[in-house]
Amino acid sequence: MFIVMEGPDGSGKSTQIALLKEYLNENGRECLVTREPGGTAVGEAVRDVILNPEYKEMSDVTEMLLYAASRAQLMAEVIIPALEEGKVVICDRFVDSSIVYQGIARGLGVDTVAAVNAPGIGAYRPDCIFFIDITEEEGLRRKKAQKKLDRLEQESIDFHAMVSKGYRQVLAGREEVVRIDGAAPVEEIQRQIREEVDRRLAPKRQGDREYAGF
Repeated sequence: MFIVMEGPDGSGKSTQIALLKEYLNENGRECLVTREPGGTAVGEAVRDVILNPEYKEMSDVTEMLLYAASRAQLMAEVIIPALEEGKVVICDRFVDSSIVYQGIARGLGVDTVAAVNAPGIGAYRPDCIFFIDITEEEGLRRKKAQKKLDRLEQESIDFHAMVSKGYRQVLAGREEVVRIDGAAPVEEIQRQIREEVDRRLAPKRQGDREYAGF
């Protein structure tokens, strides 16, 4: 099963991923967690370039291509092999992030970003996408309280507003997407995530007594 956690900066994805991984491991599922950009030696090097606040001159097209390159390496080296081994893969962001951040917020176009990423991801798509929805103001407030902001986090409030709006536009009405109110308590968000994962994994574990009652 391929699970993706999406949402604006500060939405709490990392916290929810850690809790979900713990839950899955406790109930007999081998789980691999990765992130975008990053997740491989190549991808982490690309991440350092993309998010470095000193590189303010980076063009929007360069940014899009770097994200796509990191994603292609992650798919080939980590995600595809793990899925073929029967593991549950949880990824912090996936291609919809690029469609929202570069396609919509940067104005490069949804179709353009999708086409650039197509060779890297092939036919693989997430089975479930959790969209943790928060306002741009709340997301930035949380980020500023946590750490020094990276290059994208330092963008204007208008940019982050386009990101929030873009997510709602791109993910609306899709069967694999589960929208969750990011303003809810951490425990409530995790409860909703676990219930949905249980429901979607149920057909995969019929006849597996050890896993029944997960």
